[in-house]
Amino acid sequence: MKLQLLTLTLCCTILSSSCKNTKTEKSQKSEYTVQNIDSLTVRKHLYTLASDDMEGRRTGSPGIEKAAQYIEGEFKRIGLKTFDTLTSYRQNFEMRNLDMFNVVGVLEGKSKKDEYVVISGHYDHLGIRHKEGQTDSIYNGADDDASGTTAVLTLAEYFTKKGNNERTIVFVAFTGEEMGLLGSKHFGTNVDASKYVAGINIEMIGKDSKFGPKTAWLTGFDRSDFGQIIQKNLEGTGYVLHPDPYPSQNLFFRSDNASLARLGIPSHTFSTCPIDTDPYYHQATDEATTLNVSTITETIKAIALGTESIINGNDTPSRVVIKEAKTTK
Repeated sequence: MKLQLLTLTLCCTILSSSCKNTKTEKSQKSEYTVQNIDSLTVRKHLYTLASDDMEGRRTGSPGIEKAAQYIEGEFKRIGLKTFDTLTSYRQNFEMRNLDMFNVVGVLEGKSKKDEYVVISGHYDHLGIRHKEGQTDSIYNGADDDASGTTAVLTLAEYFTKKGNNERTIVFVAFTGEEMGLLGSKHFGTNVDASKYVAGINIEMIGKDSKFGPKTAWLTGFDRSDFGQIIQKNLEGTGYVLHPDPYPSQNLFFRSDNASLARLGIPSHTFSTCPIDTDPYYHQATDEATTLNVSTITETIKAIALGTESIINGNDTPSRVVIKEAKTTK
């Protein structure tokens, strides 16, 4: 009888401890907020990816190999799974006689795991270019687009620890963007677009936008209601999302979001870049020291808050409109 009581007491103790641990784990996940997105982590990613060691991350170069290894290491540390049938984080392909690879990690969803959201940025840049009279030949691409890749890594960790993604999130560092969106085009040929709910692309978020601090703009704002969803979610946060202020530059089709948008996926690019006046764009002077880490951090927080209702399955953006509707007089 004493043995039975001892066994029963022991079982209750183990069960109670297990329940407490489960509750603690759930509590920790629910309490993980955007305030946990810190500038020290952002700085680490940015300064690593934009360092001279990466040699400008030109597609096909030893520098981009180093960048890929860093991203892969972070995906593994965070605990992301590999994509589709891949056995590693690399999605390899050959184009223009170059061996290329996107780096892809997956955070599986819960109740809607067969619905996908892409969070992306391109990790390639222009590499090394020697010009007469120019002492610096490394095009570090800090804003373009180490800042966006930094956001992808930071958001991967945020949503993993947050643990409330009902939809599956596919985190992608695209290659070959500077050569004509090659990486995202290849990625697009391997997906069932009908299962992809949204594309959240991030490019050049290292400087305050023309609208001032705590603002960003979105390409193709009028092509779906994606931007309106983000604006709604950001109400009261102090951060404001605007439509693209540079329509004449056709930016919607100049970044990796376009490869998914052409498939009908509501895929848009977040940016803060004052691209019409930015003296560092596509120059060797695009260094990490020219960027505002606080601006990057606040923008990542805004993207996390703004997209969360899409990630957790409460909002579904309308399919994107590629061609402008004809008007009748």
